[in-house]
Amino acid sequence: MTALPLARLAELAADHEASFVLIARDGGVDLLTGELLDVDRLADIPLGDGPEAREVFAMVPYRQVRERGFDADDDGTPLRCIVVSEHEKLNPADLIAALPDAPIALTDGGFDISDDDYAEIVRRVIADEIGHGEGANFVIRRDYRAAFDADDRTAALTWFRALLEHERGAYWTFAVITPGQIAVGASPEAHVVARDGVVTMNPISGTFRHPAGGATRESLTEFLSSTKETEELFMVVDEELKMMSQVCSDGGRITGPHLKEMSRLTHTEYMLRGRSRLDPRDILRETMFAPTVTGSPMQNACAVIRRHEQSPRGYYSGVAALFTPNAEGGHDLDAPILIRTVYLDGGRLRVPVGATLVRHSDPQGEVNETHGKAAGVLGAIGAIERDRAAEARDDDAPADARLADDPEIAALLASRNTRLADFWVQPQDAHPGGRFAGRNALVVDAEDRFTTMLAHQLRHLGLDVEIASWDAVTDAAIDAADLVVAGPGPGDPRDAASARITRMQHVVARRCDAGAPLLAVCLSHQILADRLGISLVPLDLPHQGVQKTVPVFGQNASVGFYNTFTARVAPGTTRVRDAEVSADADSGDVYALRGERFASVQGHLESILSRDGLETLERLTAHALT
Repeated sequence: MTALPLARLAELAADHEASFVLIARDGGVDLLTGELLDVDRLADIPLGDGPEAREVFAMVPYRQVRERGFDADDDGTPLRCIVVSEHEKLNPADLIAALPDAPIALTDGGFDISDDDYAEIVRRVIADEIGHGEGANFVIRRDYRAAFDADDRTAALTWFRALLEHERGAYWTFAVITPGQIAVGASPEAHVVARDGVVTMNPISGTFRHPAGGATRESLTEFLSSTKETEELFMVVDEELKMMSQVCSDGGRITGPHLKEMSRLTHTEYMLRGRSRLDPRDILRETMFAPTVTGSPMQNACAVIRRHEQSPRGYYSGVAALFTPNAEGGHDLDAPILIRTVYLDGGRLRVPVGATLVRHSDPQGEVNETHGKAAGVLGAIGAIERDRAAEARDDDAPADARLADDPEIAALLASRNTRLADFWVQPQDAHPGGRFAGRNALVVDAEDRFTTMLAHQLRHLGLDVEIASWDAVTDAAIDAADLVVAGPGPGDPRDAASARITRMQHVVARRCDAGAPLLAVCLSHQILADRLGISLVPLDLPHQGVQKTVPVFGQNASVGFYNTFTARVAPGTTRVRDAEVSADADSGDVYALRGERFASVQGHLESILSRDGLETLERLTAHALT
């Protein structure tokens, strides 16, 4: 790095009206400067095209999820862009030497929500949301806040230096410095990347904390054999495949699983890839935001977050996005998740951290989780003694040995895919000549984007498919479709006060009354069962990301389940009114129904967990259409 960029950086740091970004990635550091511009919507990000194409950096706040029609408080956090006029490449060692390093002490530190109050929020979410079928998991955050005695820009550059020196293995390490909005962080993972027409998402889940002395084949084998860890990863993959199916013509193909080995942690991950011709701003909009920092299903997670978090999120769980002109005249996209990030404003620091709440969450354990995450960030920037955050700091340090290269570990890892649907591990372009070519289907979305995966599979079978939201679909559209697929969604199917449940009841009833082909899935299967007089009851143990082999009209099928409620008949029942019933021989839980021009299924045939999903979908679709 020459003296010129160093001098330019010093000028920018001293000018409180200047805007610039430092990004450490791929072994180097980028310095971006340019015009500051706040816009209202992602579509307003001024990329230009062809000869007018411009590089743009954007900070995308969580509130932008409202562009997808999801709930979020409008806290006014700006969708802030820097239209890049200068892009310098810096040498990390030279930059570190030039950045300030005087220690900056924190005072008056603590969480905005007390430990007891946060534990009570955890209890309420488990009881009132997860316990009532609103979703499988939700991420609820609180903020660590403190004061510091230093200029905000000086503090940001000091802490960025600390990250460059001590934080290894991050996807992006960055400092975003603009008037009124300053952020410094080290994001561990990309949310979405689009390059040369290929979209990539990287779901990561499952955390193996290395024992004293480091990971061994034996200890890692025990971790990889854990059903809980495996199913958590599969649930995240399902959630991100919903997004991929929305933006990619081939739905998204999964590869992996892989081990992400760190010095003190090992994660398991998949890579999802698909081809898309969408504008990168549209790709970003349709993938807002990562389920690992919101929950699932995504739309209802946003509603749960709004009900239970005590302040707006700002940029937490949003993305930093770099749009770079490419050779084709368009733009590539690189967008990491905004976590492990510090926000500075007028001598005050804020570190948002969240815990993922599931049915078995222990409130005190989730309290401790947020303490550990906050300490990890503060230790990484040197704001607290690093020995207090040594474990968190070293989480992203690359491990010396690669246990993934061990043949036994590699075989165990690969064996996970024997549980997955072949459909999603191979290219799945639509088949215009499929069995149902020439017919159309309307998929009614009840606020679970599993419908995007379901629609993709139906297209593979030859159907021309449209998706409509429950609150936008018209009776005329319901009547006109060759096949209506009443989709899945969260909530209690018995809730007569819910406008969504009431509308889905109408969709099912209208098709049944007309004798028109209907396929009902999960929530809508329960609604159909209720119409037939079958009891609906909550499960003793909710099925969230559970794979079961169940009878479906004479054939056993391996299917993924995401349900808190079930239709239930007396064991041995095979018919109710004019409907055939396929149910569990012991419990009487109803897995599927079929009658004249209708069929239904409790499981998610579109899930990666449904090894027999496509075949079963074809059978039930054929029955409904016959």
